[in-house]
Amino acid sequence: MKQGYKQTEVGVIPEDWEVKALGEIASLYQPKTISAKEFTEEGFPVYGANGIVGKYHSTNHLSWQVTVTCRGSTCGTVNRTVDRCWITGNAMVLNCDQNTGLSKTFLYYLMAGQDLTDCISGTGQPQIVRSPLAAFPIPLPPLAEQRAIAGALSDVDALLTALDRLIAKKRDIKQAAMQQLLTGQTRLPGFDGEWEDVVFGGIIDKIVGGGTPSRSNPDFWGPGISWVTVKDFSCFNPTRSQESITKLGLSRSASNLIPARTLITATRMALGKAVIYEVDVAINQDLKALFFRPLIDVNFMYYWFEIFGPRIEELGGGSTVKGISLVQLKRFQCKLPSDPAEQRAIAEVLSDMDAELAALEERREKTRLLKQGMMQELLTGRIRLS
Repeated sequence: MKQGYKQTEVGVIPEDWEVKALGEIASLYQPKTISAKEFTEEGFPVYGANGIVGKYHSTNHLSWQVTVTCRGSTCGTVNRTVDRCWITGNAMVLNCDQNTGLSKTFLYYLMAGQDLTDCISGTGQPQIVRSPLAAFPIPLPPLAEQRAIAGALSDVDALLTALDRLIAKKRDIKQAAMQQLLTGQTRLPGFDGEWEDVVFGGIIDKIVGGGTPSRSNPDFWGPGISWVTVKDFSCFNPTRSQESITKLGLSRSASNLIPARTLITATRMALGKAVIYEVDVAINQDLKALFFRPLIDVNFMYYWFEIFGPRIEELGGGSTVKGISLVQLKRFQCKLPSDPAEQRAIAEVLSDMDAELAALEERREKTRLLKQGMMQELLTGRIRLS
């Protein structure tokens, strides 16, 4: 064992750290349950199992606290509230206001890094009761180190918050740019020609559908060709899909191989959504590949779907699953720049915005992983802060 460390029930920790039961350092209780009919238009936020659920006006509010969700699918999730609030009975409050040897912020980060599975019970709705949570053992460093750890993690959280705000701002800017550029309200320098009213049938050379290979034949499924369904729209990756089929599966089904950089949209479910893959893919029967005529820029049309897709969705019919016919799709009207160069220029502006957003989101993900690594090292004492 590394010098200066000791083995404990929570693992190897520094010799000057203690192991305490959670109930020894904080008082645990479930607040009064506030029903939706008691909510008011003004007042302090009410925290439920999954965040703020309403407002409630009373003088008996709490200062900010560490909470543990104790019922439902998010049972065991650790949160912290805002300065003044109410908390429903779906959460357990960990109040350490009277413990001068404990940093409340440190307690939040410490508990957020714990696996509380052993505290969860119940065969129906999962729940945590007070006794096992109060007995839960946690490693506790000296107060000065608690504050140093909390400060370091708070700094990373502040950076994450700033990145979230910047990403939200950039998304709003892009949304406004699409509204202006894709309607012709704002023109890019060098373009002043008229926009044309067209129907989809007039700008599309062909529409190709797809199909599903038989699930009963394992030779049809496996590594080979990405096979796209509407499920892939919600977690889009431009180079792969959730499922793949073999060349044999493609040849023995109604599916078709769609070349890379072709716009693919849905005519059943996810109406109005469109994607463009960077690789050749096969598609199922709920999707259609749109092959536009030479004077139509596919990237422009991709952004057109992003902003006007809801208009296509409105055409959908069906009592359970909404869909549209190819006839309806071909009759759909839109207004486009007659100059292909203007289409490309608009698409390039919006693509640059997307690239900036992607870079920010990548930076945020790296920062999130950095915080996760810091928590694993700092909250176990493997790395010490002086």
